[in-house]
Amino acid sequence: MRSRVQALAKTYDPDNVHIGVLGSHSALEVGYGAREEGFKTVVVCQKGREKTYTKRFRNLFDEVILLEKFSHISSPDTVEKLKNLNTIFVPNRSFSVYCGYDNIETTFEVPLFGARQMLRAEERDVPKNQYYLMEKSGVPFPRIIETPNHIDRLVMVKLSQAKKRVERGFFTCASFEEYTRKSEDLIKKGLILKEDLEKAVIEEFVVGALFNLDYFYSPLHDDIEFMGADQRIETDIEGVLHMTAEEQKAFSRTPTVIPIGHRGLTVRESQLDTVFELGEKFAKTCKQEYPPGIFGCFALQGVFDRDLKFYTFDVSLRVPGAPILLTSSPYTMYKYGVQMSVGRRIAMEIREAVDAGRLSDCVT
Repeated sequence: MRSRVQALAKTYDPDNVHIGVLGSHSALEVGYGAREEGFKTVVVCQKGREKTYTKRFRNLFDEVILLEKFSHISSPDTVEKLKNLNTIFVPNRSFSVYCGYDNIETTFEVPLFGARQMLRAEERDVPKNQYYLMEKSGVPFPRIIETPNHIDRLVMVKLSQAKKRVERGFFTCASFEEYTRKSEDLIKKGLILKEDLEKAVIEEFVVGALFNLDYFYSPLHDDIEFMGADQRIETDIEGVLHMTAEEQKAFSRTPTVIPIGHRGLTVRESQLDTVFELGEKFAKTCKQEYPPGIFGCFALQGVFDRDLKFYTFDVSLRVPGAPILLTSSPYTMYKYGVQMSVGRRIAMEIREAVDAGRLSDCVT
């Protein structure tokens, strides 16, 4: 696939390159950033979910491809339209979910600015997954509890929701008895599936300050940049955290942890070396295990504990979807003299590649 899309990228008209994205998750920041660097843009939308892109922020997109279902993005007709627009496509989480890893790897023959072969590694039940990459790179992560009957401390049980597969059906417990009670209740309510529970990952719950560390790997310069940090706002755990102890006792439901927004954060300056080293080690391992490695955005999501050690409990191997970085992060200002969205940093790399005649070096 890479050799084919590299050959295709070499045929693109450098004056008419479009940056493309699926109309969900992080499309606005990709579109806005592309605009700032003078690129034309194309967004692929699903009928019934298109107004954000075709009406409310139509100014960000030159072309709209409207599909009956997002999953049709890998159809020959859609792929041909994207090729004809000289599209460099930026993968986000919604693209991974709706297009599907098999289609991304075998049929979506459009140049990606992102780690095509690595997107699948976000899943916890595949070989060479994010745990494998963290272990190989020396990035600390929570202890894994192998079986439920070994639970002897507070843990997080990680699996998908029953209906919204893209969302998380996580729950906490501190014993096998609590695990059994809570999981049976969630299955009965239709929130999780028994078959998903059987392959769920059980992690020790690390107490600390929540941080998403957002990085950018430049394929042109073989360099890691720290774009900034954010914190997820999650429902309905956010409301529970604002309750008094008395109110929490009266709250009988198991809280969900579905992301609904983000807060911007800064990192204590003395910890920036640690932050950069984590990103550098992880990117180096990705290059070794999944050549040519991770292109563009990735994120390490975790906590700083009381000893200021960072434990990663989730990895994003594509645009992290944190538009708050545009206005809240000082780190791009320190490096480039301007506040910058993740989308603009992507577009800057593509612009440099186009101008240098190296577009094929930046696609997978």
